Amino acid sequence: MKKDDCIFCRIAAGEIPSNTIYEDGEFRVILDLAPASKGHALILPKEHYADIYEIDEETAGKAMKLAKRMTTHMTKALACDGFNILQNNHEVAGQTVFHFHIHLIPRYQNAKNNDILMWSHETFTEEEMAQIRDSLKVK
Repeated sequence: MKKDDCIFCRIAAGEIPSNTIYEDGEFRVILDLAPASKGHALILPKEHYADIYEIDEETAGKAMKLAKRMTTHMTKALACDGFNILQNNHEVAGQTVFHFHIHLIPRYQNAKNNDILMWSHETFTEEEMAQIRDSLKVK
């Protein structure tokens, strides 16, 4: 299903021009208009899913397989030194467009934006870690 008021649905459908670097029946991969680095791209499903919580597992798996394929190709084509694969969910996590998408961000040695995904580490006691672990175990 496509959502008429979703800009990524319109881009994925080809209604809005984009710098498309890959397309198949389920996905369009475009260059990001506000890139973090040279070659920063987005994987957009053609169907609308707001986030990771809405996307079905099969499509999510296909998106990750496509991310692997694209980063392998892009690493060779761009001669980059590494990659971030990033997927944000909800505003607090940095999601600004509420259509599931995956960022493919090439990284280059000594580039100015290499620290954009760094964070301060938190410390928890052994007891706190045990409580967190136990609350997260999948049953």
